[in-house]
Amino acid sequence: MVDLAIGILVGTAFNRVVDSLVGKVLMPPLALLSNGVELANLKYVLRKGSEETEELAIGYGEFINVCIDFLIITLTIFFVIKLMNKLSRRSEDPKDDQVLTPKNIELLSNIENLLRDQNALLKRAKSDEASESSGVG
Repeated sequence: MVDLAIGILVGTAFNRVVDSLVGKVLMPPLALLSNGVELANLKYVLRKGSEETEELAIGYGEFINVCIDFLIITLTIFFVIKLMNKLSRRSEDPKDDQVLTPKNIELLSNIENLLRDQNALLKRAKSDEASESSGVG
């Protein structure tokens, strides 16, 4: 439960970082490249505003901003999860000497090896027993 709360807090803070990155770092050079047109202000006017009615428009520039935010967030989360999975696999590999194996993984690995040895002994004992009984008859 605590992990979930921490994830939500970090996600909220990260969203603000990405908003700032897109709004203050990425969009100004794009506006410069597009002759000073800010992406967030792009819109398709359906009905022009007058004194009696307000303008009706589709603000596709802001939608593009939100899509860029989304792409940055999803790519970052993808790479963070990929890194976490890689580190997790390395830490769970008992044969990898570079990473200190957690004690519980090391103990489980030892139990697995002992069970493998015990099964080999039992199979050998059964085969010896079977060969003795077939040799007698």
